[in-house]
Amino acid sequence: MDKPTVAPEPNRLLAKLGERGQEELRPLLTPVALEYKLPLYEAHRRIEFVYFLESGVASLVSMMADGAAAEVGTVGNEGVVGLPIVLGDEMAPTSVYMQVPGQGLRVKAEIFREKMMRSVPLRTLMLRYAHAFFNQVAQTAACAHFHNLEERCCRWLLMTRDRMPSDEFRLTHEFLAMMLGVRRAGVTVAAGVLQRRGYIRYQRSIVTILDRPGLESASCECYGVAKAEFDRLLGVALPR
Repeated sequence: MDKPTVAPEPNRLLAKLGERGQEELRPLLTPVALEYKLPLYEAHRRIEFVYFLESGVASLVSMMADGAAAEVGTVGNEGVVGLPIVLGDEMAPTSVYMQVPGQGLRVKAEIFREKMMRSVPLRTLMLRYAHAFFNQVAQTAACAHFHNLEERCCRWLLMTRDRMPSDEFRLTHEFLAMMLGVRRAGVTVAAGVLQRRGYIRYQRSIVTILDRPGLESASCECYGVAKAEFDRLLGVALPR
């Protein structure tokens, strides 16, 4: 059974629109509960909604022909799900699923596209976020090539923690394996190492961060690089 979701925080990307921009967009947004494994859009299918997360974490997933899947990016309350709409398309070869349950706001894709075309501030903000997000995807690809499993595990745990309001959150072996691009046995080994060092506790798919400085020291450089780029491009500093 999923842990109850916590009270949502404002979406930081929407907050960048300012009061007037939010007032114009708010009537178009509908609050939604975002359950674990909920697909926000699926590969090669028309994207129906754009989502602004307030709590929880969504995963951008790439699926191989043999059914294997790997996460290539994450979205939390600093961003938006539905970038193909922002970039003028209506579908993508990737899917987005909820990795950690939460809450958010959604708007029909065609309505959001029309609104974005009429609003220069909204369009500019969405394009800057798209730039920051694809920088994250590029950093993820480099990270998988150069860094070991434990370093990458620390990075993903820190990124997930940044999107959550507490040090305890739900994260299954299935999704952590997808995040890292390894088998579940690899997740067990990596998580075991971090537990023995006292950085985390991981029981029954619940992660508790016990020593954040230790986790940061064991992470690869990619965590700081991706975070700094989001802060630079958007001025949206994720909490620590």
